[in-house]
Amino acid sequence: MASALAAASQVAVEIVMEQEQYLREESLPVKVRVTNHSGQTIRLGTDNEWLSFAVESVDNGVVSKVVNVPVTGEFLLESAHVATRKVDLMPGFDLTHAGRYTVTATVRIKEWNDETTSKPKPFEIVRGTKLWEQEFGVPTAAGPPEMRKYVLQQANYRKQLRLYARLTDASENKIIRVFPIGPLVSFSRPEAQVDQTSFLHVLFQTGARSFLFLMLSPDGDVVVRQTYDYTTTRPVLRANEQGRIYVAGGARRPTATDIPAPLATDLPASTVTFDSTSPTNRTGEARPPKDAKDRKK
Repeated sequence: MASALAAASQVAVEIVMEQEQYLREESLPVKVRVTNHSGQTIRLGTDNEWLSFAVESVDNGVVSKVVNVPVTGEFLLESAHVATRKVDLMPGFDLTHAGRYTVTATVRIKEWNDETTSKPKPFEIVRGTKLWEQEFGVPTAAGPPEMRKYVLQQANYRKQLRLYARLTDASENKIIRVFPIGPLVSFSRPEAQVDQTSFLHVLFQTGARSFLFLMLSPDGDVVVRQTYDYTTTRPVLRANEQGRIYVAGGARRPTATDIPAPLATDLPASTVTFDSTSPTNRTGEARPPKDAKDRKK
């Protein structure tokens, strides 16, 4: 006991989480900060057991571990220095049930034959409400296409609605990616369309007169993100004769969070207008940028 207390006073372990609430199957990134107060350099990461985690349900006790969270990589931590390691806990534990949980991290110092455990960090797993779903095919090298499914879900986070994108196999048994794509007003229903190349186009209202448009790849990557304002017309999704999906109506407002980043020559938001029949990104239609030249069109 005395040895454990001595180790705890020489090495501090802290868990940092970016948020307190996560959708079921969403990535659950955890940062572990290790501070060395010992007065000497310590060696960590010599094996996969130097850092371990334990998760408990507030209602049902210890949560079963699915796989060991990978934390390999040897390093030296000098005295009075801090090291941070980031891991995703979601694949490692059975967090399929909504509820309140706590997680602790334990750092094992092999050369001292001791370990230090952090204070429990609380978090919550919530259920989302499914708003829309559609299966789509991804071409394979040979044989039939691989079938996947896009799902849009909403969930409350700190009394604010969030819209989530969920990418799975067709049966929804294999989760490829789950992540939040933006805030959502309660009175709006997102528009979603899958184009002929299996990219998902989503347009949803984030404020009284603001809308967010995103385009996701079949692997769950955000390739386009744009903000639109409700002007004399409301932004809506449309498809032209070639099957390309674009945003018609409203006015685009360039922002720092745009993907791709807006060009320096972009007009101020108050003067930006769009022709919904034009095939370029500058006029409202979004498509994956092929290269740098495509971005400048």
